[in-house]
Amino acid sequence: MTLDVAWAIGWVRLSAQTVTEHRSELIELDRQIGDGDHGENLFRGFTAVTAKLDALETQPADIGEVLKLVATTLMSTVGGAAGPLYGTAYLRAAKATGLPELDSHGVVALLEAALEGIVARGKARTGEKTMVDAWAPAVEAAVAAADAGATPAAVLEAAAAAAGAGAEATVELIATKGRASYLGERSQHHMDPGARSTELILRAAAQAAE
Repeated sequence: MTLDVAWAIGWVRLSAQTVTEHRSELIELDRQIGDGDHGENLFRGFTAVTAKLDALETQPADIGEVLKLVATTLMSTVGGAAGPLYGTAYLRAAKATGLPELDSHGVVALLEAALEGIVARGKARTGEKTMVDAWAPAVEAAVAAADAGATPAAVLEAAAAAAGAGAEATVELIATKGRASYLGERSQHHMDPGARSTELILRAAAQAAE
């Protein structure tokens, strides 16, 4: 089993749908430890991405082309930290997936490249209460699943579940990176909004693969 361009487009559309559904939740999470714009920014960004997909006259030739469209649109329409971070993630992923189809290890390559992009752009590592705390366990779970012979869909499911556990684990962390770090110990007992949106977007990838 492999994932193709139709999957990539489905992932983008489901991402837009889930961001819309969880817009208020993401705004509230960010209001607690940030500047409150995470949900609104992602909603605006993915709405623009969907509009660009709708305007395409021909289907993209490969998965990388779809992800590059997401990257450039998010970078040009999303403010705050989310635009550059997610934009870089999708851009790195696009370079790793210039293929019509992905097998399980291709999915791992996509996720690894996205994480590398986020780390390079945000200079964050695990334990600092950022989206890296969801992305890193997601990649780890994806590698383990692929190495065990799981299908691409099962690899994404493993990644989404691990991202969810990672997001949950940020609740008890004290932020040492980003805007939330200004709150010090007051940042504890709140989930990181970027970790939560990571879970939602990876869950959309898994749903699109089903």
